[in-house]
Amino acid sequence: MQVRACTLADLPAVQAIYGHHVLTGTASFELEAPSLAEITSRFAHVTDEARYPFLVARDGTDVLGFAYASEFRARPAYRCTCENSVYIAPAAQRRGAGLALMRELIAGCEARGLREMLAVIGDSENHGSIGLHRTLGFVHVGTFRNVGFKFGRWLDVVLMQRSLQPSA
Repeated sequence: MQVRACTLADLPAVQAIYGHHVLTGTASFELEAPSLAEITSRFAHVTDEARYPFLVARDGTDVLGFAYASEFRARPAYRCTCENSVYIAPAAQRRGAGLALMRELIAGCEARGLREMLAVIGDSENHGSIGLHRTLGFVHVGTFRNVGFKFGRWLDVVLMQRSLQPSA
């Protein structure tokens, strides 16, 4: 498995992976899968405009998953805090791609000088994502109860946080 920076050529696979999660799962609260054009626009914002890392894990020619960091909030006081996103192809789950992607993403954000990384995890039943983040040193800092409605049920949002730099 190789983890590297995502390129435009990877975006159709990124769109397919994310679209699958939007249409079948509760990790994302989007209700319709975004188009390739929309994914391309989001990629450009993350990498070109905001200059955050956007990574893919590949095994030969297949994209196994992707992870990226983005701004947590637009206000300047949040400029040293980022939010992460990580999605793995269904056939690649539980094979280490999420862990490999997140380790590289954390290292990239540390090198950028960011101070805190937040995970905003859709669905308190998303044990895979919660466990992955816990393994990487994230701690549970809160839960928003019943804030999303998808697939006929109310969903929580779990908030987890990890420091990227030593405390002042």
